[in-house]
Amino acid sequence: MTSSCFDRRDLGLLLLRVGTGGVLAAHGAQKLFGWFGGHGIEGTGAFMESIGYKPGKANAMIAGLSEAGGGVLLALGLATPAAGSAAAGAMAGATAVHAPNGFFSMGGGYEYPAFLGLVSATLAITGPGAYSVDEALGHSFNRAWMVPAALAGTAVGVLVSVGSRQRNVREEQAGGENEVNEEGPVAD
Repeated sequence: MTSSCFDRRDLGLLLLRVGTGGVLAAHGAQKLFGWFGGHGIEGTGAFMESIGYKPGKANAMIAGLSEAGGGVLLALGLATPAAGSAAAGAMAGATAVHAPNGFFSMGGGYEYPAFLGLVSATLAITGPGAYSVDEALGHSFNRAWMVPAALAGTAVGVLVSVGSRQRNVREEQAGGENEVNEEGPVAD
């Protein structure tokens, strides 16, 4: 039995947190600031509005903050239950948009946001490991009760947000069908 100065599990959690958190932070920065080829709040807000997340600008701000803020906090290992839950919630909203395209991201599916959401939720549950700001602060922002509270709060937010989006999409589709019906029958 060999001992080492690093715990493999804690080192693995560090790598997973920093990698996932970095990807999420960059993804959120695209929405918030237009960095890395993103469209910023205005462009992202217009897009969010077009896919049923209304009001678009507010939803872009929430998604961007959840991704960027959650990502930075995950990378640091700070407030891990809240950070992981917020990022998972943002990815659940993205998954809902991509779901009609199937699973694989090559075809516009939900593979990528679902994976980021799963890893974020997993980190919220498992915790940050020893190499984290939470550890340095004595886990003041990483208590056991915070995990179910953060996940439950996020679940409610996702249900409201995605439910509202689905209602908006149905209303827009119904409005489009009414316009077609008013123009008369369409020849094949």
